[in-house]
This record gives sequence, C-alpha cells and structure tokens, in this order.
Amino acid sequence: MKLLIRNLARTTSEIDLRAMFEGYGAVQSCTLVLDKKSGDSKGFGFIEMPKPGDAKAAMKSLNGKEIDGNKIRVKKAGPKATEIKSESENNREAGSKA
Repeated sequence: MKLLIRNLARTTSEIDLRAMFEGYGAVQSCTLVLDKKSGDSKGFGFIEMPKPGDAKAAMKSLNGKEIDGNKIRVKKAGPKATEIKSESENNREAGSKA
C-alpha cells in the first residue's frame, strides 16, 4: 500500500522518513520529493509498504503526529495524474468503438 506523507519539515531526510515507518513493518520504497533546482525537500513524500495492515497501522498512528515541529498528515496515496489520464483516454476509446 502506498502512503502520501504531507507537511514534513524541510529538514526531514529520506532516512528519517523511512525510519518513522519501519517501526510498523517492512518499507518497500521511500521517496522524499525534492525541488529540481535547489534539491531541497518540498515537504512531502511517499512510503510503500507491502502489507496493508502495517501501512494502516502506521497511517493511524502517525497521522497528526508532530515530527520536527510539524504536524504531519498521512493518507493512502491516490493514482498518479498520468494513470488517471490514461484511464480516461482508454474509457473514451472504448466508448467511441461501441
């Protein structure tokens, strides 16, 4: 299950983010979103956990928790914008063939 973590302190590193979630189970991937020009954190990231139960426990426990002076928000990540676009294109194509 992929989780979106928002309102992270700009000083929070990918290592810090991974460590926060590893206490709840295995972390498959961890990505801290960085500004392309400056390389600084944009204040949000993604965690992927293979076991949905572990992800839900982490989400419940960490959502609203104060980390490095910021109250973080943790929720299930939705599909990427590119996935939504391709899905709607496929639906249009299917409709036009009918």
